[in-house]
Amino acid sequence: MIAVNRRQILISGAFLWLFAVAGTTLVAVTEFTTAAAIVENERQVLLRNLYALLPPARLDNDIAGDTLQLPAAALLGTELTTTAYRARRQGEPVAVIFNSIAPDGYNGKIHLLVGVNVDGSLAGVRVIKHAETPGLGDGIEIRKSPWIKGFDGRSLDNPDTAGWRVRRDGGEFDQLTGATITPRAIVAAVRKTLLYYRQNVDMIFK
Repeated sequence: MIAVNRRQILISGAFLWLFAVAGTTLVAVTEFTTAAAIVENERQVLLRNLYALLPPARLDNDIAGDTLQLPAAALLGTELTTTAYRARRQGEPVAVIFNSIAPDGYNGKIHLLVGVNVDGSLAGVRVIKHAETPGLGDGIEIRKSPWIKGFDGRSLDNPDTAGWRVRRDGGEFDQLTGATITPRAIVAAVRKTLLYYRQNVDMIFK
């Protein structure tokens, strides 16, 4: 009787072992076969975001590959190393896209892509991550409102320093209905990004 029970235990253990091996193998094969697809999907999302600010016709380099790792910088609102994406045409600088953060949004950090043309004007700004209030602060998203396009073509001199505020604070940028803190944070973050560019342009395109 004891021998029979031992045999049953061994058989059950063998089945469990085979099941574990089969399951582990299946997971490994699935991960291996989908890893390349995941990487490519992430690249396509990145390119869509970058090309939203810089149309492909403006550059001829691989903007997703022509990158620069930037150290943490107060003007960019970053506490860790970030990636800047450089656009060129026939080898000449066209623009750079920064990952910037507005740290003082209504509900926390607002992550931005800020495109700056080589002449220091803005190619555009897009919000890529935030936790602002739906129906109020989320008007910063391009799919919800054209508000973010108000930065296109602006620079440190257009408007002047006093103008780089929302209208409620005496500046030139609209606030969102029922939400002032959110646009105020973004306006400040975009201006600081332009300041960072002015101070580091030689390093960026070196």
